[in-house]
Amino acid sequence: MSTTDVETPVGLTSAQAAERVADGRSNAFTQQSSRSVSSIIRANVLTLFNGIIAACFLVLLLLGRWQDALFGISAVANTVIGSVQEFRAKAALDRLALLHAPRARVRRDAAVIEVAVGEVVLDDLLVLRAGDQVPADARVAASARLQLDESMLTGESDAVDKGPGDEVLSGSVVIAGEGEAIVVRAGADSFANKLASQAKKFSLVASELRTSIDKVLRVVSWIVGPIALLVFNAQMFVFGGWEQAIESGDWRQAAVNTIAALVAMIPLGLVLMTSIAFAVGAVKLARQQVLVQELAAVEGLARVDLICLDKTGTLTEGSIAFDAEHPLEAGEGVAGGAAAWRRVLAWNGIEPDANATARCLADAYGDVPAAAPTARIPFSSARKWSAVAFAAGTDVAGSWVLGGPEMVFPDNRLAGDSRELAASGLRTLVLARSAEPLDEEAEALPDGLEPVALVTFRERVRPDAAETLAYFAEQGVAVRIISGDNPATVAAIARSVGLDAADGFDARQLPDDPAELAAVLSQHLVFGRVTPDQKKAVVIALKQAGHTVAMTGDGVNDALAIKEADIGIAMESGSPATKAVARIVLLDGKFSHLPRVVAEGRQVIANIERVSMLFLTKTVYATGLALLFGVFVLAFPFLPRQLSVIDGLTIGIPAFFLALMPNTRRYVPGFLRRSLSFAIPAGVVVAVALFVYSWAATQAGIGEDELRTGSTLLLTINGLWVLIVLSRPIDGWKILIIGAMMVGLILVYSVPLVTEFLVFVDPSPVTAALVLAVAVVSIGAIEVIRFAHRRYVRRTAQFDPSTTP
Repeated sequence: MSTTDVETPVGLTSAQAAERVADGRSNAFTQQSSRSVSSIIRANVLTLFNGIIAACFLVLLLLGRWQDALFGISAVANTVIGSVQEFRAKAALDRLALLHAPRARVRRDAAVIEVAVGEVVLDDLLVLRAGDQVPADARVAASARLQLDESMLTGESDAVDKGPGDEVLSGSVVIAGEGEAIVVRAGADSFANKLASQAKKFSLVASELRTSIDKVLRVVSWIVGPIALLVFNAQMFVFGGWEQAIESGDWRQAAVNTIAALVAMIPLGLVLMTSIAFAVGAVKLARQQVLVQELAAVEGLARVDLICLDKTGTLTEGSIAFDAEHPLEAGEGVAGGAAAWRRVLAWNGIEPDANATARCLADAYGDVPAAAPTARIPFSSARKWSAVAFAAGTDVAGSWVLGGPEMVFPDNRLAGDSRELAASGLRTLVLARSAEPLDEEAEALPDGLEPVALVTFRERVRPDAAETLAYFAEQGVAVRIISGDNPATVAAIARSVGLDAADGFDARQLPDDPAELAAVLSQHLVFGRVTPDQKKAVVIALKQAGHTVAMTGDGVNDALAIKEADIGIAMESGSPATKAVARIVLLDGKFSHLPRVVAEGRQVIANIERVSMLFLTKTVYATGLALLFGVFVLAFPFLPRQLSVIDGLTIGIPAFFLALMPNTRRYVPGFLRRSLSFAIPAGVVVAVALFVYSWAATQAGIGEDELRTGSTLLLTINGLWVLIVLSRPIDGWKILIIGAMMVGLILVYSVPLVTEFLVFVDPSPVTAALVLAVAVVSIGAIEVIRFAHRRYVRRTAQFDPSTTP
């Protein structure tokens, strides 16, 4: 290693490190792998609608109408349930994150040890190697061709050479060489933490569910104020006008009626159910050793229609084994014969910067050269070769290059030999020799290279790879294999796991233009010799072409693409940098978990779509009732307590169970459009039905309590029918859920204490006839709407009937 002019530091002692920890000079900085406690509380408690509910609750208490304040208890219960579920998810995810937290190498007490990233302290001597993510800002003290990728901080993807005295920033990634650096800033003072680097911070996955629900909430928040004034004004006029209502005290009942209308409009449960579904999905996946670093990523993978796979560590187990050597005629004249080049292969197997492939040579070749190298160029994933030179007069004199045949010999002189080996699925490298010196500064191939031998390696294909890829094919998820290996080798392995890949596309021929690149990507499945920058470009091009892209990988060369993808998936065996930017980490490295992750996401999005139609139907009919009764100046036909009970039994409780039931329906874009295409007409039907009944009952001279009883009974029938319609096919647990709700509703209307509390009275024949007539018509209309809605969904989605919610 080259060093600075000053004395090379030897690192801290354990006592010095402990002193710095005690002084608060450590790298301890809490960076959540899941939502923070405060964000969970804010999301579930401090919301606009909770504020409206709290204000309404308080008004009713001040008016002495605690019986009508049941919705307040319901809102508190919803908030508590949502918070508890997310806290449970957070605890599960944080436990996994702690068990699999990244570690850093430091030199202490003259020995290199691994410590948790948070235990790094100021003045620690970091030992940096390829694949490491720099844990704290530091100054390079020693460098052996140290190269860093700072793109996660700066956006610039070019490798940056770092020499003694240069600064390295936390969050950057070592992509080549090695070095040592003294920590100068740690914890909250480090560059990455100050800028909330994308490599480390908790950020939001694009979520159609969350975005769509936010749109609904914004619309409701805008209209709730004007509608409140409209309804209150109408109710005051129902009681004889503002002056008379205030003098008689009837303004209190007008306020109660207005609160009933407002509370019904707010889809509080929809937000709750979405949070619970995400949280439960994440916990279920955590039990299967899948770490979801953001809850919405569960939904995200359900929306993926194209998945990019890195071969090594994904399709294959990532372990490389030496296969065989294949001497070449051109290498027969090498001084020292086969013994010389075999000793060079042995050196490549033990050299400090050896990658996983080269390290396999150490077991096959044990006779290491006696002479020390005079120059060397470490392996780079960009150029795909390494080189070493030995002095003249030694048994291994000359410059030796080990790398991909087509990269070492661009003239393709070895195309025939290497293609035949690669086509059989073997990873192939060439060892070449030149008598010319090695230029370390230029890092260029020496002139006069002659091939000496081809060396092959084999990879073990994951036993679950074929089954997993078959699942994606069945589900309509396209697959692209992008690897740094020889295209023919990658294509052979792709064929072995069931992909129809006649050959692999050489990434050196990929166009730079995103549109042209997307066209090539649409025509080929397998790509070899792909550089890290090209992997990122591939993901960007696919996204621009309209795909929702997932990217899996384990190497540092996959980090940029994983970060750019809609959903990044890393293996636990991968580099710290790769896991830091991934949304999902497969902790046991099993590729076969991906179908379960997709299924969990589909369950979340399909069930929330079903549940959203329940809640949005309620919001629509509540808004319609408020407008109709406000414009036509009719007494609002419900007490808040009546709505609370009926909503709980027809929407709230069944929605909780429906949101967590198995559901494998394929994801189809347009969640909000489909939900509203049912909720709006169905809600209008319910609102009009209740308005017609109230008007007819008023005209028939039916009393206030009986009118409310009939209105509540009609709403119960319609609400229950909407639940039945949206739960079809009704089988298994759905029968039990709907049956339990029916029993609950029967008890509500038959138990004396409950009927007295809800101010229900026995309906007269006129009321019963009105309720029955209006219910039959409205149920028929709801059935027609659902039939038309299903046809609309099938037509617009252009999928099979199983996609219909």
